Amino acid sequence: MQGLIQRVKHAKVEINNQVVGEINNGILLLLGVEKYDDKKTADKLLHKVSNYRIFTDENDKMNLSLKDIKGELLVVSQFTLAADTKKGMRPSFSSAATPSQANELYEYFVAQAKELGLTIATGEFGADMQVSLCNDGPVTFNLSV
Repeated sequence: MQGLIQRVKHAKVEINNQVVGEINNGILLLLGVEKYDDKKTADKLLHKVSNYRIFTDENDKMNLSLKDIKGELLVVSQFTLAADTKKGMRPSFSSAATPSQANELYEYFVAQAKELGLTIATGEFGADMQVSLCNDGPVTFNLSV
């Protein structure tokens, strides 16, 4: 499972010019599900996303997590993160989960994040989405478990 996280001042997802998910201070997570992922993998990634210390403390050090700052989380499914780009000039998606498996784990991830008490917004699985954001820093990390 791949999670590309970006520390944001604000971010939103639109489908057909309609905002379907929007957050302010927090993390935009682009979530890629691979074929060998399961609920245990999703739990590990959620723990990492919610506890990863990428927000600044009073000394301007990246020392606080999303949970620490009571930030918001925008989760957007992005199967292209599962691409193999090592060979050739076209990505291979052979390691990506099937759409049904990916959707199940995406929905599970979002449900578990809500159970943690995080403020959550989402895109729509499988939809053609436009994502806008103000990356704070910029700060971007690729998390994998």
